[in-house]
Formats: sequence, structure tokens, C-alpha cells
Amino acid sequence: METMKIYSEIKKNTDALKQILPIQESFDLIQRDMIIGGRDASFYFVDGFTKDEVMLKIMDAMSGAAPEAMPEDAAGFSEQFLPYIEIEMLSDFDQVCKNVLSGVTCLFIDGYETCIAIDCRTYPARSVEEPEKDKSLRGSRDGFVETIVFNTALMRRRIRDPHLVMEMVEIGTVSRTDVALCYMTDRVNPQLLADIRTRISKMKIDALKMNQQTLAEGIFKRKWFNPFPKFKYTERPDTATACLLEGKLIVLVDNSPSAIILPTSIFDMIEEANDYYFPTITGTYLKTVRVLITVLTVFMTPLFLLYMQNPGWLPGIFAFISIHDTMNLPLIFQFLILELAIDGLRLAALNTPNMLTTPLSVIAGIVMGDYAVQSGWFNSEIMLYMAFVAVANYTQPNFELGYALKFMRLMLLVLTAIFNLPGFLIGTVLVVCFVSFNRTLSGRSYLHVSLK
Repeated sequence: METMKIYSEIKKNTDALKQILPIQESFDLIQRDMIIGGRDASFYFVDGFTKDEVMLKIMDAMSGAAPEAMPEDAAGFSEQFLPYIEIEMLSDFDQVCKNVLSGVTCLFIDGYETCIAIDCRTYPARSVEEPEKDKSLRGSRDGFVETIVFNTALMRRRIRDPHLVMEMVEIGTVSRTDVALCYMTDRVNPQLLADIRTRISKMKIDALKMNQQTLAEGIFKRKWFNPFPKFKYTERPDTATACLLEGKLIVLVDNSPSAIILPTSIFDMIEEANDYYFPTITGTYLKTVRVLITVLTVFMTPLFLLYMQNPGWLPGIFAFISIHDTMNLPLIFQFLILELAIDGLRLAALNTPNMLTTPLSVIAGIVMGDYAVQSGWFNSEIMLYMAFVAVANYTQPNFELGYALKFMRLMLLVLTAIFNLPGFLIGTVLVVCFVSFNRTLSGRSYLHVSLK
């Protein structure tokens, strides 16, 4: 948009805004004309973004201005007749359009070459209730929402330190989305902060179409063949605050109820709030259990497949795990079908109305459990191990990491089925390589353990 300076004549200003903003076509873009101190004045705002009670009081205060008492400039007028805190002087129409479309009320008064921006906006927002996915047994019960100012306030409430900086940047030539970089100046890695600033400044996009995901892809273009995530997301302000105090960088995006934590290793991914709200020995135990279950979700079914292909390798004390029933389908196809079926059930659960979730879950459990075995499609042992994998995935707090581990498990299953023991060994080496050769955004190893 070409930058145009604001005129002193209000008629030119209103004509220019009518050419830039679809005031006549859009019902929610409001132009309110009135007389202030004997001069023509116009308010511009978005219906639904303005606090009616506040604007009523502001207009009432300005209506008492006498013509002879009108100051020479807009700054003097705001000091004398605007009893409000958040006031800004705008000098060009680009700033005016950005503020109006963001919900700020803009005031033009005849004779002033400056627009007065009155930030009395309010956004539709839900309450800061505890997130559904990331719950804690003993922690706070608040969570991030879609309004970025509320999210920064939740963190500022927990850290009352002047070193906490909330740096605002704007991304997208069309969406002009607000993005906040939150960090502790005395703890953050300066190189990481400078790198993220540079990456964001070089992003040439028209809008953050998919919000945080678009920003994440713009900051770091991941290698398609490595599914392990580079970012950790959290909807808990206490978790984000703890990461700030550890020297990490928090990125907040307006309209998104979660924060991006940078940088993150695989050990950061498997952490959750409950690990810190309990005594040290309990938290360590919970984290250890989660790590062991995470490893089991990757290697349990491939190991079972390997032993079933080589029954002679099975120790005598574990002979009971052998399949004695008739196998109508090869084991590898049973595993792959159930992997797809579990994802199908998960997707179905996401789109099922709440009132139908319980009865449909019962039906799916009976059909997939009992009848699937009786029909001969699957063996009961396969159903047992896949049920463990399906449930164990929910011990993993990071959704993307859960699917990365799933892809590793699928790769191990296929390689083991085709090449037997060499395939299993090759797959294990590939899994280790995917993790160990992955790097965080700060350049550290994905296996780096923070000692803070």
C-alpha cells in the first residue's frame, strides 16, 4: 500500500479513506461523524471490536470542548480532552488502515494533520480455562487463548522481572498477524534470538494461512524425510514461563491458543507439567516410565514380528507369547491394517459429536476387538500388542512426536518383514540416525540435555 500523509482538511481525509477501505460495502466498518469544538470530526472503527461504554464516555468528554479552547495540534487535544490511557498519533493512512482493521478506533478532526488512535478495542475471547489436552494434576488451571494480549499477560503475571521482554513483530502483507517474541534478556541465547529475528524478517508471505504452522514452516523448512518435530507447543502458561526461566524463547501468534518453545530437544518433547509439580523422585519416575513406554511403542511390535518369523530364537520362558491359532493373514499385513484402523478410529473420534462418542466407542471396540478376532482377520495376540501401542501413544504429550515414532515403527515393521534380522538391525540404525543427526534450531544435537 502506498504511504500517504494525512491532510489537515477532514474532507480530504474521509475521501481518501473511502477509496482505501470498503466503508460503504462492509457493514461492520463504521464511520461516525460528529462535531467537536465547532469542528467536523469522524470516528472510524470496526463494529464488534469497540467497547461501547468506553467510547460513550470518551465522546461525552470531547463533546464539552469549546471552539476557543481547541488546541493547535492533535497531541494537545488528546492531552486536554481525551481521558484515556492508550492514545497514539498516526501520521499516514497506512498506519490508520492497519489500526482500524485491528480494532483500534481512529479519530480525524478538521484542522489536524494527525489521526488520533484510541485503543479501546476488545476481542471476542473464551475464558482462560485449563487446556483439554495438556492437563495437570496439581498445577494451575488456566491456559492460553486466541488473544495474544491475554497470553502475554498470563506470563507477565508469573514473571515480574524487568528482564522479561515481549517483542512484537508483524508478519504477512495481507493478514498482518501479530507475533510476539518472549524472552529473558539475561538468560536467552543471543545468537538464537538474532537467528529467529533474521528468519522472521526474511519471511515473504501474504498471510499466516494456517497460523502457527505457517510460521513454523517459514522459520525452518524441515527435511521431509525426517518426521521428528523441531518445535514444542504448549497451551499452559506455567510451562511456557518455566521455559522462559530456562533461557528458552517463546513465540506467540495472535489467534493461536498455544506457544512455540525454542529450541527443543527430544527430551524436552517428552516432558510435561506433572513432572515438575511432584517431588523429584516422583517426577523422575514419571519421566522414566514415559521414556520406557515411548521406546516400547517403537520396538515392541517389530520385535514380536521378528520372533514370530524366527520361533527358535524365542527363550523358553517367553514361549507363551507364540501364536498357536491359525493365521489367515500374514502378521505384517495384520499390523499394517491395524495401524491404519487405529488412525481411522482416532480421526472418527475427532469428528464425532460428544453425545455419540460413548456409544460409537463401544460399538467400535466390540467390532474391532471381539468380532475381528472371531472372523479370522486378526489374531488375539496382534490385537493385544496393537491395543498397547494405541493406548501408550497417549502417554506422549507431543502429538507430532507421537506420529514420528509411529513412522519409525512402520519402517521397522516393513524392513523386518522383508529382510528379517538384517532388516530389523538396519531399521534400528536408521531410527538412531534420524534422532541423533537431527538438530535443533540453535544448532545443538536433538539429544542435548539441558542442565538448567
